[in-house]
Amino acid sequence: MIFKILLPLPKCASCPCLVLSSSLPFGSFLVGGEQISAIGRGICVLLGISLEDTQKELEHMVRKILNLRVFEDESGKHWSKSVMDKQYEILCVSQFTLQCVLKGNKPDFHLAMPTDQAEGFYNSFLEQLRKTYRPELIKDGKFGAYMQVHIQNDGPVTIELESPAPGTATSDPKQLSKLEKQQQRKEKTRAKGPSESSKERNTPRKEDRSASSGAEGDVSSEREP
Repeated sequence: MIFKILLPLPKCASCPCLVLSSSLPFGSFLVGGEQISAIGRGICVLLGISLEDTQKELEHMVRKILNLRVFEDESGKHWSKSVMDKQYEILCVSQFTLQCVLKGNKPDFHLAMPTDQAEGFYNSFLEQLRKTYRPELIKDGKFGAYMQVHIQNDGPVTIELESPAPGTATSDPKQLSKLEKQQQRKEKTRAKGPSESSKERNTPRKEDRSASSGAEGDVSSEREP
């Protein structure tokens, strides 16, 4: 499963720059020229469902969407708060084209889940979001309809995430959380560069005459031949 998160959030609420009127929708769906859904501050989720997706991938993605830290906190520190922390809205749309594979210059969508299966899966996804968060803050379009999606992307910020590969996923939320934290620590370590301890390990050491090998030599020299 692949999804893209876009932030249709007014600049005044995230980064100091252009200030937009909060009375306007920052994400909306139109079908036949009629607006059927819209949100103000929050995120827009474009969800690409694959043939291999199961309940495990669904639960993983719901948790990621709700806990991904893409907003600033009260002190202005960026990448500190999630959509749940800020009590913002979420606008969702099923986007099978995210599962695109190019055959030359022609898009191919054979990896996407067929429509008759994907609709039920997508509805389960929305149900899980509403069950975990606040139902009134979850908005969506019309599955399978030809829609015009209006997104006022702030930043712009677009984040693409993919569920774990089959066989690596686990249904245990604690284990998934542990794996995610381990991955975050690895990313922070890579960003900071080699630690002091690793630098010490990589620094050639001068020969120490008082090392254990030398001491053992002294002991052996005192032995009777």
